[in-house]
Amino acid sequence: MSQKRRPSSARWLAEHEADHYVHEARRLGYRSRAVFKLKEIQEKDHLLRPGTTVVDLGAAPGGWSQFARPILGPKGRLIALDILPMEPIPDVDFILGDFRDESVLRELEARVDDRALDLVLSDMAPNISGVGSADQAASVYLCELALGFAKAHLKPRGNLLCKAFQGEGFDAFLKALRDAFETVTIRKPKASRPRSREVYLLARGLRAV
Repeated sequence: MSQKRRPSSARWLAEHEADHYVHEARRLGYRSRAVFKLKEIQEKDHLLRPGTTVVDLGAAPGGWSQFARPILGPKGRLIALDILPMEPIPDVDFILGDFRDESVLRELEARVDDRALDLVLSDMAPNISGVGSADQAASVYLCELALGFAKAHLKPRGNLLCKAFQGEGFDAFLKALRDAFETVTIRKPKASRPRSREVYLLARGLRAV
């Protein structure tokens, strides 16, 4: 007996299939609609540059890495990480694991080696439980982990682009970013669904400790 789809799931699926960015991603061969969020930010802020070293956290299914890797060129390097498997992308070094696990973090640090990073990308988001306060706390925790990693591994004046959800803990995280970086800009790309509390925090110029 087939399981009846919940109305909310059916609505999401119908909206997804009607989404302009979903159709554009399929037409252009991108792995997800999320690529258009990074693309818009790149066009405004020119974060990705040839020859730089980048870490992509929360990378699967690989849209951001797929978009970013050609821009970095042959002298650039991209290391991607996700708890979910990701189909290989040429010249992208992928780690399968949970960023919250110490062993996975150590493996990522070993891949980075002594090469200080130019940019950390974080599109990480928690698995949604449906309990708003718990989901918000989990999302802020992932942001804090990304910030901690960035502060430990970015070059001086390096940059961080981090997805965050507005709600409890957002203002405190924003303040922590502003304490650590010279400038912080809030971006809401057109590809972010209007009703979503999702924004992208662009932190530039890591301050010297």
